Amino acid sequence: MVSLRCKMMVKDELKKLGIRHLSVSLGQVELIEKLNTSQLEKLATALKQSGLELMDDKKSVLIEKIKDVIIEMVHYEDEIPKVNFSEYLARKLDYNYTYLANLFSETEGTTIEHFIIIHKIERVKELIIYDELNLTEIAWKLHYSSVAHLSNQFKKITGLTPSFFKSLKDKKRNNLENL
Repeated sequence: MVSLRCKMMVKDELKKLGIRHLSVSLGQVELIEKLNTSQLEKLATALKQSGLELMDDKKSVLIEKIKDVIIEMVHYEDEIPKVNFSEYLARKLDYNYTYLANLFSETEGTTIEHFIIIHKIERVKELIIYDELNLTEIAWKLHYSSVAHLSNQFKKITGLTPSFFKSLKDKKRNNLENL
């Protein structure tokens, strides 16, 4: 699980630098005391060497939280919530969805909806590879209105039909960090 690995890496870097903290959650660290400039620079360098980034800009942090909520919802929840994604994100992050959508689009150059679709298709690929559910069950699990809707979206994103993807011997999935 990506989020657990990231949290462990952050905790490890904080410990190495002697920075005391109350908690580490995905995209956020609650510190016991404010860091000085030198400590901030050392932490930023250490995190960068671990492939992570120190973000102190509130908008960047919010963008990462949006991504984290979507990834958690699509890839790690047993059941995707039955409410629409805009309501789910707004409620989960306690922000107006229009604000979140505009900020995300301006910063990322794509819409939240497209980001969700890309992650849903990655999840479909994963479920196809596991071969435990048929396409109808996958469509139901991920709240597609029909198998045809799932198939059309899958083909639009991957260029392949789900059944052709399933028949491939080298089933390539993308790393979540690269989406």
